[in-house]
Amino acid sequence: MDVVHQRCAGMDVSKSDAKVCVRVQGRGSRRTSTEITTWPARASSILELGQYLVREKVSCVVMEATSDYWKPFFYLLSEAGLSVVLANPRQVRQIPGRKTDVADAAWLADLAAHGLVRGSFVPGQAQREIKDLVRHRTQLVRLSGQEIQRLEKLLESASIKLSSVISDINGVSGRRMLQALIEGERDPQVLAGLGCRLKASTDELAEALTGRFTEHHGFLARLHLHLIDDYAAQISELDARIEGYFTDNDPAPEGAMTWGKARALLSTIPGVSDTTAEQILAEIGIDMSVFDSPGKLASWAGVAPGLNESAGKRHSSTCRPGNKHLKGALGMAALSAANSKHTFLAARFRRLTRRGSQRAVVALSRTLITICWHILTTGEPYHELGADYYDKRRPGVAIRNALNHLRQAGLTITPTPEGLLLTQT
Repeated sequence: MDVVHQRCAGMDVSKSDAKVCVRVQGRGSRRTSTEITTWPARASSILELGQYLVREKVSCVVMEATSDYWKPFFYLLSEAGLSVVLANPRQVRQIPGRKTDVADAAWLADLAAHGLVRGSFVPGQAQREIKDLVRHRTQLVRLSGQEIQRLEKLLESASIKLSSVISDINGVSGRRMLQALIEGERDPQVLAGLGCRLKASTDELAEALTGRFTEHHGFLARLHLHLIDDYAAQISELDARIEGYFTDNDPAPEGAMTWGKARALLSTIPGVSDTTAEQILAEIGIDMSVFDSPGKLASWAGVAPGLNESAGKRHSSTCRPGNKHLKGALGMAALSAANSKHTFLAARFRRLTRRGSQRAVVALSRTLITICWHILTTGEPYHELGADYYDKRRPGVAIRNALNHLRQAGLTITPTPEGLLLTQT
């Protein structure tokens, strides 16, 4: 097998240190040599490691993506000018047998020497910062929702059925009633009068607010509301911070893609809001040259069917795990697009539901990520094909289905020179 890198290194990274194997390819009578050293996982030691690898004239460094422990090694060695490749552990598994940290480092060095390692996508500094902020905001929104659910359970234990008559107990009217309960008000009529522009009547509210709310429930409810308010304040702070990245203050070259322009373009897709666009861009970035094709981006995201073929037969081909944060955002966007009116995406979802709703969501997610790739590549906004796209593409099928529906409704269809004659049977 051809040797691509004459001098390379493999690294097995852990929380406390890293085993580094420097491999020098032999030539003629000189055999291939390896030198294995151990380096602590501290910034000063990693910088010394970078100097050591530069002195050894290493042209490629390969490491596995082990939890988050690879990040300091990858970032600091990249700053030292080294070509660092982050490998997916599933793609560089060693053959079964003796497995040690030293053996893993030597194995990675051998793979690197022959160019058998495909590097994982590692975003740049700006995208990493946006991704940290967006993911943290998503987590806080989830925690806030969980806290509201805990508050609802507390009200249920006090026989207060407020969530049965209003849609949001954390809304303006709900907060007024809860605050009054915490402050000691127990009259259902007075509490019901605090509601503003609700669908439920005053009598329905009073009946739902009749329960056994005690001082103990008030103490816990106050804690829940304080946590919800803290989450809301942190989310607002994150929103402002994220908006700073998507505000194009500095002039960009003509035709260059910026974060603000990318968000505006993705927001033209039905079902994709500004927040969803920020989640998608935080994961895939704005430079689509990283992904050679929309199919590779869909595979990386985990919304492309796998290929499992043996003896000419195709077996179960489930999607790979992919990026769970991106898959979640695409799934929510797919459900939103499926509920949109008079759109191509909604029509496509209805066609795909014949295979099952879950498969339809995944398939529509792949359609969305494909659209995102083309939009970010061309710089053009989304072009709506219309809900009748499939009918126009195959009008014969649409006509045949319409005639079948008329026959099922009990109508007789008779061709005449003037057209079709419909008679009730």
